[in-house]
Amino acid sequence: MKKTLLLFVLTVSLSLTAFSQAPKQGYVDSEYILSNIPEYKEAQKELDRLAANWQKDIEKKFASIDSMYKKYQVEAITLPDNLKQKREESIIKAEQEAKDLQKKRFGKDGDLFKKREELVKPIQDRVFNAIEAIAKDKGYAFVFDVAGSMTIVYADPKFDLNDHVLQRLGISVKQ
Repeated sequence: MKKTLLLFVLTVSLSLTAFSQAPKQGYVDSEYILSNIPEYKEAQKELDRLAANWQKDIEKKFASIDSMYKKYQVEAITLPDNLKQKREESIIKAEQEAKDLQKKRFGKDGDLFKKREELVKPIQDRVFNAIEAIAKDKGYAFVFDVAGSMTIVYADPKFDLNDHVLQRLGISVKQ
């Protein structure tokens, strides 16, 4: 009976000790980290420039289509049926081409997505690798990113790993 009671007390005390030692946690703000990386800023500028140029091209195409349609509406009354149909088809074709270009540039797996993958993904991978190395070096079980949809109501600044990550990446932060 004494052995069973002693074994029970020992098991409970070891369990309580294990539960009382919560795993070490930290957090990062990936937006803050990325905004302090010069290559990321340059990549964003390049993506913004490309997107603006592509958007202008698409807007010009839609403006041209709008002009074609307005001209057609004015002339439709006097046009024979076969010319009406040809004009309608050319307007529809031009509109479809513009939509296809818009999808090609900005759609899922479009040119902008591919360019972002080319320019930004290597930087994000470097950041992730730095976070992982810091977590392993400092014994963190969890590292949360507060920039995403995850909500943290309170975070003790002593667990903020942002500057450690930037330092690991060789970037000095001006305070």
